[in-house]
Amino acid sequence: MIETDRLLLIELTVDDAAFMLDLLNTPSWIQFIGDRHVQTLWDAQQYIINGALKSYKEHGFGPYLVKLKTNGLSIGLCGLFKRDALDDPDIGFAFLPDYAGKGYGYEAGSAVITYAQKTFGLTRIFGFTNPANQPSIRLLEKLGLRLEKRFTFTGNGEESLLFGRLLVNL
Repeated sequence: MIETDRLLLIELTVDDAAFMLDLLNTPSWIQFIGDRHVQTLWDAQQYIINGALKSYKEHGFGPYLVKLKTNGLSIGLCGLFKRDALDDPDIGFAFLPDYAGKGYGYEAGSAVITYAQKTFGLTRIFGFTNPANQPSIRLLEKLGLRLEKRFTFTGNGEESLLFGRLLVNL
């Protein structure tokens, strides 16, 4: 568990399927991240099993469920992803619309980066986003990542912006 002033970040479980079903079907997720075709609770459970749970087992990290400390409400995801196309993990985040733009992304992202340095000894981190996703670009920049290049992921053919940051030893 990762704790900040206002948030708790915990590993996802299949019990979080209802939340994931909601998040994966928000207009901003579909527009900027893509339709994952998660339409039922069973789909959401499979998404968690084949994504987050697999990542925790293989890499020791993955997406973390972001909860408000005050009431335990799930408001988003923030975590690390290891992709074949990148040499180092990338940070990713998504929040329910009611909780976007309130500083939770920066708070969670900063905590995840610190956790990655201390726990996994990471010396570099990436982030990528759709070029039209201005809030994501601003957050990556606020987290200290800088634009490195435009690139296209194999398979989806969509252009993305790749950001990177060298991490200083703590």
